[in-house]
Amino acid sequence: MDGDLLEKEIIGIVKELIEKMGFVATTEVRRGEEDDKDMIICDIKTDDSNFLIGQYGLNLQSLQHLARVIIRKRIDEPVNFILDVNLYRQEKNDSIIRLAKNLAQEALMEKKEVVMRPMTAYERRIVHMELSKNDQIETKSIGEGESRRIVIRSLGMA
Repeated sequence: MDGDLLEKEIIGIVKELIEKMGFVATTEVRRGEEDDKDMIICDIKTDDSNFLIGQYGLNLQSLQHLARVIIRKRIDEPVNFILDVNLYRQEKNDSIIRLAKNLAQEALMEKKEVVMRPMTAYERRIVHMELSKNDQIETKSIGEGESRRIVIRSLGMA
């Protein structure tokens, strides 16, 4: 499917979904990159962001899942896209990256392991990807289920 046509289809589906949920929003699409892959980012702008995002972004994750299911039914080819509401996801990702870099600096300076708070699989992936760029540290995930977290370790530790 043509890129412009695909973007219009995504906007139409997301708009329809949000309207059927009873919310008023504007929707626009932009191109971005995630994990070195082209990604379509569907930005939803609304005054009802608290409801669409939900606690810890759970409603946004569910909304994205529904949108993906609908799009897969209507479009035969695989489509990479993410939903964002009032730049919530982008700001959250940036915050996670800043935290990870600060904790990596701490691990390097103090030559110790630093354990991060429990995170979702998506958040842990962001940290692993970002910190893999630093060859002076290593990261690993420990724990199970909702208590799974990342350990950042300086490679210069004795």
